[in-house]
Amino acid sequence: MNTAYRCTCGLIDVHAHCLPPAYRKALDEAGLATLDGGYPVPEWTPERATAVMAENGIDTMMLSVSSPSVGFLPTREARVRLARTINEDIAQLRRDHPGRFGGFMTLPLPYVAESLAEIDYAFDQLDLDGIVIETNSDGKYLGDPSLAPIFDRLNERQATIFLHPTAPACFSAVGLGRPAPLFEFPCDTARTVIDLVFSNTFKRCPDIKLILPHAGGVLPAIAHRIALLSPMPVMKPHPKASEEVIAEFKGLYYDLAMSANQPGFDVLRTLAPISQILIGTDYPFQPAANVARNIDSFRRLEGIDANEHEAIARNNALRLFPRFAAS
Repeated sequence: MNTAYRCTCGLIDVHAHCLPPAYRKALDEAGLATLDGGYPVPEWTPERATAVMAENGIDTMMLSVSSPSVGFLPTREARVRLARTINEDIAQLRRDHPGRFGGFMTLPLPYVAESLAEIDYAFDQLDLDGIVIETNSDGKYLGDPSLAPIFDRLNERQATIFLHPTAPACFSAVGLGRPAPLFEFPCDTARTVIDLVFSNTFKRCPDIKLILPHAGGVLPAIAHRIALLSPMPVMKPHPKASEEVIAEFKGLYYDLAMSANQPGFDVLRTLAPISQILIGTDYPFQPAANVARNIDSFRRLEGIDANEHEAIARNNALRLFPRFAAS
């Protein structure tokens, strides 16, 4: 049995979160001491984050705001204002810690015109590295026709999108009284990807790069089931050939946040090539001890050689974010 570390190269963590002061204040003012059905709001500072990075061999964290993003705010104006503040705060974190932090912009979804304006501002003025989008916004999934202009704009930009799960609108009925990250997050990830597939969003927008969290949630386990059913006429609005569906799944990226264990990795490898797998931690929503455990498990994965290990650890991410090659 091979239990040796493949290599100890520095990691690029594509799934890491931040809670800038203005965002934390907005959560507090809304009375959100817990999120997503009871998950506690963690403490976050750049100093704590860089300490976790040092302890675990992480060179760079790609920062984003987690669920509920700005969707807890009741008005369009409030969402627009907070999204802009978040993006400016993350851009400042990047400037203050060059090479250590990257950043994904937040959009005031589901408002399309305002989101298009924020895409242009965050890329052109703030120089952010990509975009974080939740699996649904006010119950609207990402294949919804009303959101097509957003994906078209991101396709023009050849943008990298980090998908982050959130609770479905029916969570109170199906959540079993437990936090959404336990089960509904992995399901909502697959749900919105299925919507993107059968709305032909990936076919229409071939130049976007989409990162799925948590090894794709339940998607790898059901991918071939979906492909088997996909040619049936009931798969509206666009039945698809099984081979086309699997090819679209294989073209997505998958991070290993909470998922760098051997059984989960082996399932993921039935769908995703090594070139599409990335490391992630979900810090600080996963505490430091869980981050260390996940990374240690990644370092010990069997069935990959040293070059494949380094590809997952950093080189695949560098294809998406080449600015960090010199960091």
